[in-house]
Amino acid sequence: MRSVTCSMGISLDGYIVGPDGDFGWAAPDEEVFRLVIDEIREVGVHFMGRRLYETMLYWETADQDPSLDASMLEWAALWKPLPKVVFSTTLPAVQGHARLASGGLAEEIERWRAEPGAGDIAIGGPTLAAEAAAAGLIDEYRIRVYPVLVGGGVPFFPRGERREDLELVETRIFGSRVVYLHYRVARSD
Repeated sequence: MRSVTCSMGISLDGYIVGPDGDFGWAAPDEEVFRLVIDEIREVGVHFMGRRLYETMLYWETADQDPSLDASMLEWAALWKPLPKVVFSTTLPAVQGHARLASGGLAEEIERWRAEPGAGDIAIGGPTLAAEAAAAGLIDEYRIRVYPVLVGGGVPFFPRGERREDLELVETRIFGSRVVYLHYRVARSD
């Protein structure tokens, strides 16, 4: 069965976007970007909200940008054909290999888990990830912790009353002082 994963960069104080809307501090260096490329290779479909979809639209035509280095071209080549499901009530249409979600998040996850094929179901964007976490739908968290305190903004983890026990799968420390934490949700079923 496909795992549902959530992979994002966060500040040490737990935010994915600072209070001013900036997330430039989470731009990966070459070493961290290689990890992100390796992660996307394991993805079979990417679920995202409107804002993340609009941010990632660049990558649909990035392969035409002559200023991109080899790693960015590799990312674009992996991202562009990847199936994407966009959760939005305001977008009239989406482009490329994306489609608008036809059901709720749990229903879409169930549909993708039932389909044949390989690759994880990746969830991106803070709102959608918070909804998935609150519903207990995430199987793995892959977190890149950046050595910065931003003091507020959009938190990575939803503020709620749901407890989730985790098992550490992997940890890495990069030369840029970014710490990678890979956890699997400890299920008692």
